[in-house]
Amino acid sequence: MHKIGLIDYGMGNIHSVTKSLESLGEEIILIKNFNDSKLCKAIILPGVGAFDPAMNNLINTDLITDLKNWIKSGKSFLGICLGLQLLFESSDEGKVQGLGIIKGKIQKLPNIVNQRIPHMGWCQLLPTKKNTLFGIEELNNWVYFVHSYHAIPDDLNIIAAQVDYGSEKLTAMIENDNLLACQFHPEKSGKTGEKLLKRWLSNIQ
Repeated sequence: MHKIGLIDYGMGNIHSVTKSLESLGEEIILIKNFNDSKLCKAIILPGVGAFDPAMNNLINTDLITDLKNWIKSGKSFLGICLGLQLLFESSDEGKVQGLGIIKGKIQKLPNIVNQRIPHMGWCQLLPTKKNTLFGIEELNNWVYFVHSYHAIPDDLNIIAAQVDYGSEKLTAMIENDNLLACQFHPEKSGKTGEKLLKRWLSNIQ
């Protein structure tokens, strides 16, 4: 069992993430001040909602410097949905600067015939490189998405998995050393999501 810090900044899917991890035997500590993180082995930045209000909430909770320092220190970090997008420098969804931990931007989903915005529902992950969550050869990687914006990192090598969106492929997961972030919701992705969370937890040092 680990103590997992869940950043509580008023925009996260706190309840579903907490329940999902508690069902795996983990202890959750809600982080409103990084003094609360001293006993944590990993930090999760969840997120549901719009980019600018989320960034403003993070700014107002005075968590940004400590969050950046946590990631720079090499400790385990997981971003979920909006929690992935906030890691980038900017978003088409708003005007507030992002965390800038990852170079790149968040763009509105392209208009593609027969594709809805938001992109919502179950889709198969398409791994692009070896990663800590699943193998290239695995087929049962169907997970749940709901988003209207997608991530375009400057360094495409950090993309660990993509998802089909009509004729396009979107960033579904990024991994860079200790930083892992998912555009999909593992906590809402049934047995597959549970499997992926277990694997993330097993890699926590």
